[in-house]
Amino acid sequence: MATPPMRNEHADAEQLLRHVWGYPAFRDQQRAIVEHVVGGGDAMVLMPTGGGKSLCYQIPALLRDGVAIVVSPLIALMQDQVAALRELGLRAAFLNSTLDADGARQVQAQARRGELDLLYLAPERLLSESGLRLLEQCRIALFAIDEAHCVSQWGHDFRPEYGQLSLLRERWPEVPRVALTATADVPTRDEIAQRLLLQPRAFVSSFDRPNIRYRIVEKRDARAQLLQFIRDEHAGDCGVVYALSRSSVEDIARQLAAHGIDALPYHAGMPAATRAAHLRRFLDDDGVVMVATIAFGMGIDKPDVRFVAHIDMPRSIEGYFQETGRAGRDGAPAQAWMAYGLADVVQQRRLIELSEADEGYKRLAGSKLDAMLALAEAADCRRVRLLAYFGESAEPCGNCDNCLQPPALVDATESAQKLLSTVYRCRQASGFSFAATHVIDVLRGKATDKVLRFGHDRLSTFGIGADLGEQDWRSLLRQLAAQHLIEVDSAHFNVLHLTDGSRDILRGARRIALKRIDARAARRKRAPASAAAAALGADAQALFEQLRQWRGETARAHAVPAYVVFPDATLQAIARARPRDLDALRGISGVGDTKLERYGEALLGLIAHAARDA
Repeated sequence: MATPPMRNEHADAEQLLRHVWGYPAFRDQQRAIVEHVVGGGDAMVLMPTGGGKSLCYQIPALLRDGVAIVVSPLIALMQDQVAALRELGLRAAFLNSTLDADGARQVQAQARRGELDLLYLAPERLLSESGLRLLEQCRIALFAIDEAHCVSQWGHDFRPEYGQLSLLRERWPEVPRVALTATADVPTRDEIAQRLLLQPRAFVSSFDRPNIRYRIVEKRDARAQLLQFIRDEHAGDCGVVYALSRSSVEDIARQLAAHGIDALPYHAGMPAATRAAHLRRFLDDDGVVMVATIAFGMGIDKPDVRFVAHIDMPRSIEGYFQETGRAGRDGAPAQAWMAYGLADVVQQRRLIELSEADEGYKRLAGSKLDAMLALAEAADCRRVRLLAYFGESAEPCGNCDNCLQPPALVDATESAQKLLSTVYRCRQASGFSFAATHVIDVLRGKATDKVLRFGHDRLSTFGIGADLGEQDWRSLLRQLAAQHLIEVDSAHFNVLHLTDGSRDILRGARRIALKRIDARAARRKRAPASAAAAALGADAQALFEQLRQWRGETARAHAVPAYVVFPDATLQAIARARPRDLDALRGISGVGDTKLERYGEALLGLIAHAARDA
C-alpha cells in the first residue's frame, strides 16, 4: 500500500491540489465545494464530464478524519479510479466481486484500522448486511455518491439500489454526503435530493463543453457516413460509436475493422470475459474505437477520446449529453457526431410505448424524446439549445455544425401543404391511415401496386410532389414531426396522423420555414491523424510519440491504463516545454510529488536523449 500524503505538511486543500495532483489552482467552484464538505456540509455537485468532480470529494477525504466511502455504479470505474489514486500515492481500495475472499478480508481490515483514505463500493455491496456491518466498524469521513442521476426514476441510468441510499442519512446523520452527476435537469435534481433525504447546498457549474463540436447529419447510409467520418476526420483516434441494438453493434464493429479501423464491439449480450477484455483494450491502448450499446456508459474516464458518434438517436438530451461528454475529457478538441432519421424517432417512440412503465413515465419519456428531436432538427446553435435544456443561457458558440455552416431556411409552406393534404386524402379515400413510404409514393406519382390497389393514383394530390426526391420529402416529414405538425403512430404500423397544428398550415393561416437539406454538401477536409498532431510542431510531436511509447511500457509494468500514468495533455505539455530539471518538470500541470519522484528521472532522461538525437 502506498505511503499516505503527509497531512501535517500539506495542511490545506490548495497544497494537496498542488503537491498530490500537480495542479496549480482550483477550477470553477471546486474550492467552494471542498471547503463546504470539509466543514461537514452536504452538497449536490453538477459538473460536466471532465470538469473535475472527483476532486470535490477526494480532497475532503484527505482533510477529514476517517475513510471516505465512494458509491460507484460500475466495477471498471472503481478499479480505474483506485488505480489512478494509488499512482498519486493515496491509500485507496475497492470492494467488489473481482476480489477473492482473502483480498476482500484484507481491504476490510485496512478500512477498520483506518489505513484507507478512500474505499469504493457498489450500492449493492454497501447495502448488504456485511457492507453495513463493515461501515459500522469504521470511522467515516464522508459519503460520495457518484453518478447520482442513477437515483432518479426519471433519469437515463436508473438503478433501483441507488434509491435505498437514504439509509445513509438515517444511520450516519452526522457524516456529510456529496451527490455528484454530470447530467440532471431540475426535476431530476429535486428527485435526487428527495430520495437521498438531502438538504444540500447545490453547486451547479456550467454544462458547457466548449472543446466539443456538435454535429448532426441527415441519415442516408449511416454506416457509410460513419466510416467516412472516422476515415476523413479521426483516423487513428480513440472513439466511441453508440448503436441501439446488439446486432448493429456487432455489424458496425466488423465493418470498421474490415476497413482497417481498430474497432471492438461491446454490449450486455456478450460473454462477460470478452466484454471485460474489450474494455481493457479500449482503456489501455491508443486509437481503439469501441462500438457499443448504452451498456458501455458510466465510468469511462479515458481522457483522450477524440470523438463520440451516434448511429441512432438517443432517447433524451440527458443521455445524449452524458454519452457525448465522454469525448474530450482532457480539454483538447473533440467531436460529437450523430446520424439521424425519421426511423429513429419512430423506433424510440415504439420502445416507450412497449415499455411496462406507467402512463406518467411514458408521457415524460415522450417529452424528453421531443426535446431530443428538436435538438436534432434545430437550425440554430446546437450548444445554445443543449444548455437551455439544463437551464443555462449562452451565446451562439461558433463551434457546432449550425454555427459553422448555417443551414438555409426556406419557405416550405406549399410543400408542407402538399404533404399534409396527401395524408388527409389518403385517409379520406380509404378510411384508414398510411405510413410515410406510401404517402411519398403518392406525392411523387409512383403507381406502385399498393397505390393502384387503393385507387390513390386517382387522388388530386397524386404526383403533385414529383419535383422533389424521396429524401427531400422524408426530410420535410421529419421536420414537420419535430414541430408536432404531424404524428407518426409507432403503435400502429407507423401510420401518419394530422395534428391540430396542421390545420393552420392547410388553411394557409400559418407559414412555415424549414431547413433546406443539400445532399451534395461538400465533404469535409481530411483532419490530421490525431488531435496531438494538430496541436504540436514536428519536433514536439516526435517527442510526444516517444513519451507515449514510454507511458505504454510503464503502464503495462504497473498494470494500469496508460492515461493513469499521465494523460495526453500532460505529455503534450512536457513535449512542448522540454523541461531540463526536476523543478521545471514540477511546474507541468499534472505532475505531483509522487509522480515526480516515481517518473521524473526517467522523463528527463528521455527528453535529453531526444535532444541529442534531434
